[in-house]
Amino acid sequence: MPQTVALRHVAFEDLGLLGPLLQRRGHEIRYMDAPLADLDALDFRAPDLLVVLGGPIGVYEEEHYPFIKTEIALLERRLDAALPTLGICFGSQLMASALGARVYASGAKEIGWAPIELTAAGRESSLRHLHTTAVLHWHSDTFDLPEGAVRLASTRVCENQAFSYGAAALALQFHAEATGCALESWFVGHAVEIAATPGVSVANLRADTKLWSGTLAPHAERCFDEWLDANHL
Repeated sequence: MPQTVALRHVAFEDLGLLGPLLQRRGHEIRYMDAPLADLDALDFRAPDLLVVLGGPIGVYEEEHYPFIKTEIALLERRLDAALPTLGICFGSQLMASALGARVYASGAKEIGWAPIELTAAGRESSLRHLHTTAVLHWHSDTFDLPEGAVRLASTRVCENQAFSYGAAALALQFHAEATGCALESWFVGHAVEIAATPGVSVANLRADTKLWSGTLAPHAERCFDEWLDANHL
């Protein structure tokens, strides 16, 4: 039975629709809560798939959250070995840092549903399934494109929305896994940030979630299925 390990940073930012998709493929899913887990004890080679999930902190906040250094070191080994690795939002930033790129505050929050613009490489990748839908954005940090990585998607606010690194590593700054009523937990967990962000409200986020979730879900499943197939997962 293939095993997926998901590194989680807050309880409500989980695998989303990826969970049932992986279970249908016969994967055993193990969550590790990164702030509490003994990441040094995790053999970087052991999971068939490592998924690094989102969270409301910055990669550059190692002084406040020392586990970040351990997580980056784990990703360095994993990426160097070209083992299947998927990073989402904070996870994509950790991957960028592990590959030697700078991660920093972008100066603008990107919160809400909006489309991504695919690069030529993105249109040839599994992300092409997302070109007709909006996806959820929830970040205020960005990163430089790592050396050796291929940019797959951008938005006006954030040039590096997605990149691949070889065939086995995919980093998504946006959330293609988050849909439907599960986002009600996000609206609670991120209540302070929502209230502090001009032009963003729970009512608008809820309305856009209702508008776009049904469109995103099947496209996102096709996107993830194709990437998993390519990595024999």
